[in-house]
Amino acid sequence: MRFFNTEGPVRPTDHYSLPPLERWDLNEILTFIEQKKYFLLHAPRQTGKTTCLLALMDHLNRTGLYRACYANIEGAQAAREDVERGMAIICSVLARSAQHYLQDSRLNNWVRADGALVPAGDRLFQLLEYWAAADARPAVLLLDEVDALVGDTLISLLRQVRAGYTQRPNGFPQTLILCGVRDLRDYRIHGSSERDPITGGSAFNIKAKSLRLDDFSAAEVRTLLLRHTAETGQVFTSEALDRVWDLTQGQPWLVNTLAYRACFELPEGRDRTRPITLALIDQAKEALILERVTHLDQLAYKLREPRVRHVIEPMLAGTALGDVPDDDIQYLLDLGLLRQGNGGLTIANPIYREVLPRTLAFTPQASLPQIYPTWLNADGSLNPTALLEAFLAFWRQHGEPLLRSAPYHEIAPHLVLMAFLHRVVNGGGTLEREYAIGMGRMDLCLRYGAVTLGMELKVWRDGAPDPLTEGLIQLDGYLAGLGLSSGWLVIFDRRADQPPMAERTASSTTVSPHGRSIELVRA
Repeated sequence: MRFFNTEGPVRPTDHYSLPPLERWDLNEILTFIEQKKYFLLHAPRQTGKTTCLLALMDHLNRTGLYRACYANIEGAQAAREDVERGMAIICSVLARSAQHYLQDSRLNNWVRADGALVPAGDRLFQLLEYWAAADARPAVLLLDEVDALVGDTLISLLRQVRAGYTQRPNGFPQTLILCGVRDLRDYRIHGSSERDPITGGSAFNIKAKSLRLDDFSAAEVRTLLLRHTAETGQVFTSEALDRVWDLTQGQPWLVNTLAYRACFELPEGRDRTRPITLALIDQAKEALILERVTHLDQLAYKLREPRVRHVIEPMLAGTALGDVPDDDIQYLLDLGLLRQGNGGLTIANPIYREVLPRTLAFTPQASLPQIYPTWLNADGSLNPTALLEAFLAFWRQHGEPLLRSAPYHEIAPHLVLMAFLHRVVNGGGTLEREYAIGMGRMDLCLRYGAVTLGMELKVWRDGAPDPLTEGLIQLDGYLAGLGLSSGWLVIFDRRADQPPMAERTASSTTVSPHGRSIELVRA
């Protein structure tokens, strides 16, 4: 029985899949190869790049017109600035790949004999020159994870490839495809610091084009999920199909992982006589986020990088980006954290939008003292009034020290409040967030049993007017979307020279412009 793939390249005999060569314009690719062009392919991690490259290799070799070989050179990343070691690894990988995919042992023999005598700065050049001349069929080389290399090793690879470019197709590969996460359209090479370029301009000015492998479309998501129905008879409800698309926006790994968990891990989903429902997809989503699986953990790790923080922090705060370098924005687009649409920059999908602030709130949450759940009624239901009292008491006593534990200073109050609310839901509910550049606030929706509580968080900074009036108007719109007649407006006063937090934290009841009852919290 096949299943949804969540790790490594797709194997059609094992995995539900979409035809990989239909995910890009194959005619364009074949035209580039016929025209002897070198080009780039990039996409975020776990979107299907390797699967597409392997499929292209097989397609080209089946035609009999080319010798195509795929090689993953990520192992050379460990060499960093050691060109001798890096080139030895890359040439060894190419030789093993030719043996594995083409049953061609000649490169292995060359690496062990002649190649050992060639200087590192010329070794890859001579290996590719030898390979291209060894057969009448033009050679096509597909190099994966090129952007994993750094510094002198990457520079050496690119310069040796560029040196052989004029010898193609008889004395060098006819086509070379460089693949990675980043769109290295300019190949600005960096040393130990990402911001310290070793070379200016382009170190790979022979490329014809940079292609991006897109996420699945809504139709492709549906087609992939229905592969399971066709083979097992287990249906997805229409709401479940829509929910997978809404949550993932077609990110291939997320699509496969949600479906795998719903169909193969959750007990209800393993019963093939029962449909996969919206509730099962949501349950799979929550488990996915809570477990911090590798894919999501890698994204969370990126939040520590300054150039990521420069973009994500103002987005979470709802403020303008300001003077953020274009390269920083492009970096997040390449990583797949952001997408650029008609509405401007946004987080790529709702799961990432949930993961980022939840990850940032992890340290404050781990720093929380033990809190007795006074916000629960005797029957276990949530009491919003008791919850407000508990939060005010918590904030007065613990807010100040916990703010210092938050990794992003500008949104520290948001992160501490979210940490508190995560302790409240504690597996018995959910906490949803909405935020975006220039929105001027963060919105939270806490769902616990029959209770849905909408909140808006705003910050009062030096030189700005009291955000109360604007906040009430904005909160009206948010609550209307949730279908609620009441909610919380939390204003964090971050102006200088304010009384101690314990003294200025208070709440009162007010009415929004549309007549909704609002609990106003000033903290």
